Amino acid sequence: MARIAGVNIPTNKRVLIALQYIHGIGPAKAQELVTKLEIAPERRVQDLSDAEVLQIREAIDAEYTVEGDLRRQTAMNIKRLMDLACYRGLRHRKGLPVRGQRTHTNARTRKGKAKPIAGKKK
Repeated sequence: MARIAGVNIPTNKRVLIALQYIHGIGPAKAQELVTKLEIAPERRVQDLSDAEVLQIREAIDAEYTVEGDLRRQTAMNIKRLMDLACYRGLRHRKGLPVRGQRTHTNARTRKGKAKPIAGKKK
């Protein structure tokens, strides 16, 4: 099992798909990495040599913010908004949708399970 950026990527998957198991690398960045390192995207991770895995690991470390650093950066950005007490920060603090979605109905992912209101019958 290849270990890249602190993540054990699956060995039986294609390189293009396996790289996406790393937080911060999606389809576009995975494709960019594969073409830059001249690795065939249809090759499986188990078929890669140790040198190729090392090449991928070094390229990711040099160019991309991934895993723990990316999560920390995102958390700090949200904390900064909350400390500023700007509109977006207040929405984060209250656990409501941040990007303008309606909350009268829907928004259950952010608001959590519906809480019944006593005495509200029509």
